[in-house]
Amino acid sequence: MSVRPTVCPSGAPDLVAYDLLAPQLSGGKDSGVMLWSFMQDAAAAGVTDRVITYHATLGPLEWPAVHVDGTRYASMSELAAPQSAACGIPPDRHVEVARPAFLLTEIAAYGRFPRMGSPYCRKYAKESIISTAWTPLVRRLRRELGRPVRILKVMGLRADESRDRAHHPAYRNVLTNSARIVDEWLPVKHWPTAAVLEWHRDAPVPYHWTYDSFPGARDFKGTSRCSCSLCVFASKRDLLLAIARRPRLAALYAEVEAARGDSFRPDWRITDLIEQSRLPTAPAPAPGIVLPDDGPDMDLLERQIRTALQQPPRKAVHLAARPASGPACGGCDAGLTTPNPSREAY
Repeated sequence: MSVRPTVCPSGAPDLVAYDLLAPQLSGGKDSGVMLWSFMQDAAAAGVTDRVITYHATLGPLEWPAVHVDGTRYASMSELAAPQSAACGIPPDRHVEVARPAFLLTEIAAYGRFPRMGSPYCRKYAKESIISTAWTPLVRRLRRELGRPVRILKVMGLRADESRDRAHHPAYRNVLTNSARIVDEWLPVKHWPTAAVLEWHRDAPVPYHWTYDSFPGARDFKGTSRCSCSLCVFASKRDLLLAIARRPRLAALYAEVEAARGDSFRPDWRITDLIEQSRLPTAPAPAPGIVLPDDGPDMDLLERQIRTALQQPPRKAVHLAARPASGPACGGCDAGLTTPNPSREAY
């Protein structure tokens, strides 16, 4: 299969060549350092006015906020906006998007868990919903520019995270059509994990509590990643620790697994992992904190799942998205100026 050309022919993007610069923030440690690094480049290029940050919330599947000893530790969604603001991006240029059905509900309806060769969860929960959020801006700029809108999607993926991400191109085209050209850039791909952790010791925004053995411990002895709490691509240690911290959520995954007959992973059933997490010999530290998960979002997730399981499995994942929500609900359109053609390098 031929590789589609990027906007810039070199191995790295010239930020001036893009109409929209769109960092995607998870609220995790890598997206924080990615945005800091990226904004330095954007400031040097004089294009910070083209930056809009995006966070696709996973609802109750992502790590929530907790209260411990009178201190509140933020959720992933609550950290994404401060990460953006700390890098000088106005609040109306940070957009949070969400789906009406949670990812685990979609897994229950589809009847199959994501796999390494079919990671549909990424497209469902993040990529397609953020792409939809770009649409109002693309329509306006397409009319003004008279050409496809050039978008640079900026992500915090790093080679240290997995073998798959180590082979992921740092700069590539992911979409080209008559309306938009979307390139993807990983500015911190080659940052080692030790450097990321060191940066966070003095970062302007706290990192998420789940990275620690206990909220506030600042020891990075909790989960090594901060995505879906029970990500099918996580390490066994992270999964056992997450199951111990979120037993109600793990039980919902087990309910889906039992009803649909599809294993959480080809090598691990979630029911077996739940049993392992209870053993004193489990290859994971003590949970440090066990979440009650008794909020309205978890109740809604439970109802959605049980409704979905009453129906036969669907043949495909439903990717239709609802409009962007949050503080910048018209924000894709808010104040982004048309680039000066004289400044365009390509």
